[in-house]
Amino acid sequence: MRTTTSFLALALMGIATITAIPAWAQTPSTEKDIEKVKALTYPETKIVDIVDEQFGEQIADPYRWLENDVREDVEVAAWVEAQNALTDSHLATVEGRSALSKSMTALFDFDALDVPVEAGGKYFYERKSGGQNQGILYVRDGVDGEERILIDPAGWSEDGATALAEWKPSEDGSLLVYAIQDGGSDWRTLKVIDVATGIVKPDTVEWVKFSNLAWMPQNSGFLYSRFPEPEEGAAFQSLNKNHSLYLHILGREQSRDIKVYATPDRPELGHTAELTSDKEWVVITSSSGTDDRYELTLVKVDAPKLETRKLVEGFDHNWSLIDGVGDTLYFITNKNAKRLRVVKTDVSGPKGGADPCEETGSASADCVQPPFVFEEIVPEHSATIDGAVLVGDMLAVDFIDDAKSRLELFNLEGTPKGVVDLPGLGTVSNLSGSARSSKGYFAFGSFNQPDAIYSFQDIGTPDIWAKPVLPFDPDGIAVSQRFYQSKDGTKIPLFLVHKKDLDLSKGAPTLLYGYGGFNISVLPGYSAPKMAWIEAGGVYASANLRGGGEYGKEWHDGGRLQNKQNVFDDFIAAGEYLIAEGITPKDGLAIEGRSNGGLLVGAVMNQRPDLFTTGHAAVGVMDMLRFDRFTAGRYWVDDYGYPNKEADFKKLLSYSPYHNLVDGVDYPALMVSTADTDDRVVPGHSFKYIARLQALNTGDKPHLIRIETRAGHGSGKPTDKLIEEYSDIYGFMADAVGLNLAP
Repeated sequence: MRTTTSFLALALMGIATITAIPAWAQTPSTEKDIEKVKALTYPETKIVDIVDEQFGEQIADPYRWLENDVREDVEVAAWVEAQNALTDSHLATVEGRSALSKSMTALFDFDALDVPVEAGGKYFYERKSGGQNQGILYVRDGVDGEERILIDPAGWSEDGATALAEWKPSEDGSLLVYAIQDGGSDWRTLKVIDVATGIVKPDTVEWVKFSNLAWMPQNSGFLYSRFPEPEEGAAFQSLNKNHSLYLHILGREQSRDIKVYATPDRPELGHTAELTSDKEWVVITSSSGTDDRYELTLVKVDAPKLETRKLVEGFDHNWSLIDGVGDTLYFITNKNAKRLRVVKTDVSGPKGGADPCEETGSASADCVQPPFVFEEIVPEHSATIDGAVLVGDMLAVDFIDDAKSRLELFNLEGTPKGVVDLPGLGTVSNLSGSARSSKGYFAFGSFNQPDAIYSFQDIGTPDIWAKPVLPFDPDGIAVSQRFYQSKDGTKIPLFLVHKKDLDLSKGAPTLLYGYGGFNISVLPGYSAPKMAWIEAGGVYASANLRGGGEYGKEWHDGGRLQNKQNVFDDFIAAGEYLIAEGITPKDGLAIEGRSNGGLLVGAVMNQRPDLFTTGHAAVGVMDMLRFDRFTAGRYWVDDYGYPNKEADFKKLLSYSPYHNLVDGVDYPALMVSTADTDDRVVPGHSFKYIARLQALNTGDKPHLIRIETRAGHGSGKPTDKLIEEYSDIYGFMADAVGLNLAP
């Protein structure tokens, strides 16, 4: 039974000069009695005597009470109030926040555009103009028709924190189902609006989460996914189980909705539905976690009682529906292709023939159906497939080529036609099209260019559908890509963004961003807060760490489970590279990450506190031994492992930010941020982490937490809250690294 950590173990964690006992092994009384000399007087945080024994380890958790819901626990609410008061008082002394706020307000002042969705000759699209807190949904009758507002969420709440989330028009464009997101929560409420009149129908569907929206033919109803209604007071913390697919029939109460698909024997599975554009087939995708391994279930739209049939059985590979033409369905898969490929299959019957079970009249339980045959259309490339759509009789495939986009067209037999010319180094997003239309759409943006919307019908130069007028000159911003070596020699891409007239040889305060997880690719994209940092004379750097999806399955696998340390090594190596190249001075490196990236910031600050000057850990996963006990946390075991399995437990404990804080270390200045209604990564992660950090003797650099109210994991946050939040956070980090924010 271990209660201390050896010098060797600390050396392996990158802190060989530290010999103190790590915080996870300290008893509550040890922490309580530590003498602290700090420039800031932190609020006193109650500790409780909780010590768990796991696989022979004594794990102290003196701040577990901070896991309680801030809306339900008065002690937690009082602690939050005291922490915010301290943070506000410190931020009041930070110069430059008003200059940042002014800069961000200007840099948000453009039309943020989205790709149009065509239905019944109508075009639906979102646009958020400068000064607006939430996007507005517009509709045009015809591509050149006069636009009109269909849904404006501005009046939905006084604080602007109620947002329009997912939406889907019916096939003929006469109706539209839309989701309402309140206070940043992942929970959704669905409503239906009559497009011609703007009248909202009485249909209301609640407790929707992690759902697609799919209209059935003749506007009879729509498919959606939901969890059971949680117990009172548990909506923001209880585990999400028993996800089910439902059909809502228009005009009926939700209680009469039809359960189309569920797996009560496997309550951990999630299920979403898509319809082919010709409304012939429903494809249900089932998953057990965040890893891209799915089962596929088919439903013939006109089948009696919507009977289901398994298309792909076993959670072994990635499968993503592109579209269908009659009984031919097209998919992206990583089966036999680590960087993915495109395949098709005939679903009229196994191997393209009639269903033998139907021919013999055998019950499905007694008749074994041969597997469907998938024919390769686009083989695996050196680049990674990020998405694909049918556009009439063409297949448009979006590739990630060294962390930037390439859009290529093929015929439906897989013969290459050529590429769509993209306007520079950047990212294709929201690629859309269908077999019913000869025109496709996509958004394209980069670090120095907010999304513009393009349409295309063939190879060559696409047409501009809509392009924002920008409040800055993108030609004055340099975007370049470099590659550096990680600890084990792996080559890692790194983007650098800065003003063209900045002399990099002199070094400048640099903000380094990373994520590294869940097969998510971090590609070039515009951010007004980051552009404010750049406009002030700083450098922005974005590293494409292992654990992401930039180079396919091997890249993802290289940064998860027992390989998670590679992500931290990649990020640390990026910081070392920036300093070694003179891009940033040794005391000029700030780091930032969100969610899994918040975990990244906490872990690397523990492992290399000497390398970084300041950091921002946003909505981070900080307690790696209890993440699977709340809301969607159970899904993350695909990337992190199971805390109740010994090998996974030991790996998780080795880097868990909460458990590896060490007394006596001079940690960098740190701002932790979270929100009271974050029901993705519950705020208790950040609460416990900052409480433990503040309780230790860690020098005089500020270690603060900023807790937003009526905000969640990030989506749906109003613009004014974003400006206020990032003026505080970037002002805090700019002060630490010496970035001049004087107007």
